[in-house]
Amino acid sequence: MDHRRSHRRALREERRRWQEQVRQQHRAQHWMTTTDDGDDEQPDEDLTPRERAYRDARRAANARIGFLAHFVPYAAVNSFLLLVAGPRAAFWVAVPWGFGLALHYFFAIVAPDLRNRWIEQEVDTRVGADVSREKVALEGQQAKRIEELSASIAHEIRNPITAAKSLVQQMGEDPAANDNVEYANVALEELDRVERSISHLLRFARDEDIEIREIHMAEVVTSALETFRDRLHDLGVTVQQDVQAAGVMRGDPEKLRRVIINLVGNALDAFADAHTADPTIHVQAGENLAGSEVWVRVRDNGPGMEPERLTKIFSPFYTSKASGTGLGLAITKKVVDAHGGSIEAHSDPGQGTEFVLTFPKASSHEEPER
Repeated sequence: MDHRRSHRRALREERRRWQEQVRQQHRAQHWMTTTDDGDDEQPDEDLTPRERAYRDARRAANARIGFLAHFVPYAAVNSFLLLVAGPRAAFWVAVPWGFGLALHYFFAIVAPDLRNRWIEQEVDTRVGADVSREKVALEGQQAKRIEELSASIAHEIRNPITAAKSLVQQMGEDPAANDNVEYANVALEELDRVERSISHLLRFARDEDIEIREIHMAEVVTSALETFRDRLHDLGVTVQQDVQAAGVMRGDPEKLRRVIINLVGNALDAFADAHTADPTIHVQAGENLAGSEVWVRVRDNGPGMEPERLTKIFSPFYTSKASGTGLGLAITKKVVDAHGGSIEAHSDPGQGTEFVLTFPKASSHEEPER
C-alpha cells in the first residue's frame, strides 16, 4: 500500500515537472518566433523581397527548432520512465504530452505552409476570375468599337461613290445633255471626298514615326498660326496669343504643329458656319508649377457644342461638317497620346469651345538616362 502511494506521488511530481517544462518551452518558442531582432514590428511594405524571404525563412527555422526543443525532452523523459517506472507510467506521461507535441507540430510547422498554400490557391482563383471577366469585357468593347468604325467607314465611302455612280449613269443616258459638265464636276467632287477619307483613314490607322527633339512650344504655336494669316484676315478674326511662358520640351515639332493647325482650323470653320460676330481666338501656353509639363490652351467664342456632341468629337468619322471626314480630332488625339500627353475639350452652346493640351517635358518615346 505504501509502495503504491509512493509510486503515485512520484508520478504526480514527475507530471508537475513535465508541465512546468512545457510552459517554459512554450514561452521560449513564443519569444523566438515573435521577438527575433524586432522584425515582426516592421511592416511588410518597409521590407525588400529579399528581407521578407529571409524573415519568413528565419521564422520557419525557429518553429522547427522550437519543435525539436519540445520533442527531445519528450523522448528523453519517456525513455527514462520506461526504463525506471515501467511501461504504464511511461504511457500515462507519453499520451498527454504526445498530444501537446502533435499540436505543436501542426500549428508550428504544418499550419503555416498549409495556410500559405490555401491563400495562394484562393488568390489565383479570384485573380483568374477577375482577369477572365475583364478580358471578356475588353473584348466586347473592342468588338463594338470595330463594328462602329467599320459602319462609319462604309458610310463615308459608300455615299459618295453611290452619288458619283448615279451621276455617271445619268450622263450615260443622255451623253449630249447640257448638264453633263455639271454632273461630271459633282461626281469628281464626290470621288475627291472618297480619296480624302481614305487618306485620312490611312493616317489614322498607321503608326507614324515620332521624331523627338528639343522644341520651343511657342515657336510651334506661332508657326501654326502663321499658316492661317490670310484666312484670319478674311474672316476678321482677332487672335490673342500668350505663349512665351511655355519654355522648352521634347517632341515632334511638325506633328504638334499639325495638332494646333487642326484645332485653330476647326474654330475658323465654326466661325464661318455660324457667322460669329467679333470672332476671337485665345491661344495660351505655359508650364505647370513643378515645371514638368507644358500646356497649350486654344479657346474660341464660337457657337460651342452640346454635351452630346462633345462626348463624340474624338470618335473616328464623327463630324458635323458637310465636307468633313470626321478624322481630324481623332488623329489629333492620337498624336497627343503618342507624345504621352492628354487633350481635353470644354464647350457649351453659345459659349465657345476650349481645348487644353498637356505634354510631359520629357517625351515618353525616349529611353531614360542611365
